[in-house]
Amino acid sequence: MRVLLPSLLLFLLTVAAHASVEVREFSGPEQEARYKHLIEELRCTVCQNQNIADSNAELAADLRRKTYEMVRAGKSDEQILDYMVERYGNFVLYRPPASGGTLLLWIGPFVVAAFGALLLIRVIRKRRNARIEQPVGAEAERLHQAEALLRNEGDNG
Repeated sequence: MRVLLPSLLLFLLTVAAHASVEVREFSGPEQEARYKHLIEELRCTVCQNQNIADSNAELAADLRRKTYEMVRAGKSDEQILDYMVERYGNFVLYRPPASGGTLLLWIGPFVVAAFGALLLIRVIRKRRNARIEQPVGAEAERLHQAEALLRNEGDNG
């Protein structure tokens, strides 16, 4: 118990130090709503699967601070997003604009799946047709001989 108490205290202090709360003051609820919307629309380039509102990375904190400053300065949402894209690329947006690269990312998996399905259907049909085709010529003669031998063995057995 004596060892557990200091460890628990150290853990709680560490968590408290990392769980800092950002306090932002806005001139009105519209400004605050815009800020919240923007930080939810911007992706943390460090975490990659989190928006900057949810990320604890230092870069996300810097992006939140810059977004706050720009909202307070009266910049439009478009100006703020353009600034972030200019600095970090389209990756910073959760909903990047449709372009050649992004369309390929969205449509590519469906094209590959369709190609794979067509290839699978072709292989299955080819195998089925190979089984259905009857042998001709010398192969047909050998097949008839084998069937006759089997019938004779069955009669003798």
